[in-house]
Order: sequence, then structure tokens, then C-alpha cells
Amino acid sequence: QVQLVESGGGSVQAGGSLRLSCTASGYTYSTYSDTYCMGWFRQAPGKEREGVARIYVDFRTSVADSVKGRFTISKDNAKNTLYLQMNSLKPEDTAMYYCATERPRSVLTWSSCQSHYEFNYWGQGTQVTVSS
Repeated sequence: QVQLVESGGGSVQAGGSLRLSCTASGYTYSTYSDTYCMGWFRQAPGKEREGVARIYVDFRTSVADSVKGRFTISKDNAKNTLYLQMNSLKPEDTAMYYCATERPRSVLTWSSCQSHYEFNYWGQGTQVTVSS
């Protein structure tokens, strides 16, 4: 069973930066690099969960328009870790942030990955609070 553990959340002032990490474990018959689609999501109080960024098996990435130019998603297969670098943070970025991965070797096209929500594995969430 794959498990995801997030870290790196916290409180910052507007304009500041944070880097979130999501470390995966529990791979038995496959490897982290076999995962076709991973992503970061966020949910603010009273709002629906929204996709922030996604990364494909070949390192192609996409980010939501609301964070374009400020957030970057990346991964390190050797460390089984997914990252979200967040710069120029705004108060509206305040939310609980979750990482998610698909089941290893579960094949998705890049097009499908960019709109994928039904991930098999989710982290517990890490809070990001941005003050003005």
C-alpha cells in the first residue's frame, strides 16, 4: 500500500515562498518512477478541492491558471518525492494542500492526467496560510 507524507506547510506573509514535499513509500512490485500521474490539490474552507498542478511520468507539467508563473511542480524519482515550489504567495492561496498519486503502472495519457481527480493515493494534507 502506497503511503504519502506531506511536509513544508506553514504561515507566511504575502509575497513569501514555501516548498511543499510529498514523500511516498510502500512500493512492493513497482517503483515511484512507474507512476504516470501525480498532482497537488488544495481546499480552502467552504470551497471545493481544486487541482493546483500535475506532473506526468515523463516530467511534463501543468499548473492551474490561478498559480501560473508562481508555482512549480517537480519530482525526484530517486527520493520518491514530489514537490510544489510556491513563490509570490497571496492570501487567496491559503488552503490545505494535498498531494496525490496514481497507482504505479496505471496508464494514463498526458491529456487525461491534466484533468485527473480520482487518484488512488492521497496525503494527509499540510496547511498553508498566507497573511496580507
